Amino acid sequence: MEEPATLLAAVNDRIAAAARLARRKPEEVTLVAVSKTHPAERIAPLIAAGQRAFGENRVQEAQDKWPALREMHPDLALHLVGQLQSNKAEDAVALFDCIHSLDRPSLVTALAKAMDKLDRQVPCFVQVNIGAEEQKGGCAIADLPALLAEIRATAIPLAGLMCVPPATIEAAPFFALLGKLADDNGITGLSMGMSEDFETAITLGATHVRVGSALFGAR
Repeated sequence: MEEPATLLAAVNDRIAAAARLARRKPEEVTLVAVSKTHPAERIAPLIAAGQRAFGENRVQEAQDKWPALREMHPDLALHLVGQLQSNKAEDAVALFDCIHSLDRPSLVTALAKAMDKLDRQVPCFVQVNIGAEEQKGGCAIADLPALLAEIRATAIPLAGLMCVPPATIEAAPFFALLGKLADDNGITGLSMGMSEDFETAITLGATHVRVGSALFGAR
């Protein structure tokens, strides 16, 4: 297994190359290191190597793992990249700096209430079920305008759109579709692309890429 600093440098080099190919600046792309299931001792070397944005799938796991790390490194940003239950909205708002999985009206209500109660505004990406897959979370494309209108009627900061394309199909058309949906709705943020396809996502406008195995190795 390569050293974390070496893996991080390699991923950052790939991000920079993809950005240049798209005539974009590398700093326009935020690398979210997806640290779900990995213990603090696996995360610490990446922090030492300069990585500052990390992604977790579950509120409970993040609550157990991150307070001590953040006490040592107050400049870390924590992103929730997994599905969020409405009854965990307040915990998520208290802990995370960005949420990538806002996908339904009930969660809009729960997050708005939590942000008001805690006086903490956490930017949220709207997750779109870009491949219309029944097993996946995300707002249906047809329902997106109505959901965006609901969010914009609250104080929730809208960070952009997020998607997870179907696993067995070329991702590029789905990334392009998410980009078009963002353009059509006056949105600039795009959370898309993982270890196997983040370079494609960057060439199609990704502002945030969620990379796990390329940094931590296969699970």
